[in-house]
Amino acid sequence: MKKKLISIVVPVYFEEELIAEFYSRMHPVMNQLKSRFDTELIFINDGSKDRSLEILLELTKKDSRVRILDFSRNFGHQRAITAGIDYADGDAVVIIDSDLQDPPEVIPEMIAKWEEGYDVVGGTRKARKGETAFKLFTARIFYRLLNSLSEIPLPLDTGDFRLMDRKVVKVIRTMKEEGRYVRGLIVWAGFRQSSVLYERDARFAGETKYSLKRMLGLALDAITSFSEKPLMLAVQLGLFITAGSFLAMLYLLISRILRPESVVAGWTSLFVAILFVGGVQILVVGILGVYIGRIYRESRDRPLYIVQETYGFKKRNSK
Repeated sequence: MKKKLISIVVPVYFEEELIAEFYSRMHPVMNQLKSRFDTELIFINDGSKDRSLEILLELTKKDSRVRILDFSRNFGHQRAITAGIDYADGDAVVIIDSDLQDPPEVIPEMIAKWEEGYDVVGGTRKARKGETAFKLFTARIFYRLLNSLSEIPLPLDTGDFRLMDRKVVKVIRTMKEEGRYVRGLIVWAGFRQSSVLYERDARFAGETKYSLKRMLGLALDAITSFSEKPLMLAVQLGLFITAGSFLAMLYLLISRILRPESVVAGWTSLFVAILFVGGVQILVVGILGVYIGRIYRESRDRPLYIVQETYGFKKRNSK
């Protein structure tokens, strides 16, 4: 009987200090699984300019299970994950980062859940080591804010580290929107979902590639991909400001009648007009602009990524 295949997708961006250690941790996990499963380890070099690709190529020489997708430039973490999903041939696909914050040793637990019948098994962090109080606070706020805005419930404290069944992978491949928030797309797809708890370790070496700017970009993609509530908030803010302007107008008019000496002539109408028109426009147009910009990006229909070279892949499997 042919063994089922487990594909492990690993985005890589300037990780020359980490790749060897990551492989040394992943290798025994793959060997632990080999009595029951075949495995493939798909690294996506997301435009790294250090020795990451060179080190990965050395791995392909000593382990036939290693595959490499080499991007033409940096396309971003979420698109690197997308490419790995697109190229994976596994009956189940695992997404894991190479920084060893998500321990490879948890993968067999995910597979056990998958064998119980779950189609998606996420990794939920019960502790996050080596992260600043600011990062912990902003992460907590982000997940809860996103959940309050999203039209579907998203698991708290759960990142991209997860396993997906083949049928889920096929659905995710059909979703080609530019604003990628892969973990949200997986939850949106539905199917039977579960999770395993684990302690997230400190980064093994180097620095995180998710700067505050990138995190804000991911948050914006997540919110605009899964919620129209900001548009409704804009409407509500507009109504609130309109009501406030109306009350201010009444106050100034009454003041002008009762105490005309306290109100400068001509100031009343000017103040009300600026408050009413400017306030509503500034608050609402910005939110509308975000959604319009998203529509524009989607309309260009550009590829999500460009693979300039592949290494270690055999003939593609269409199953």
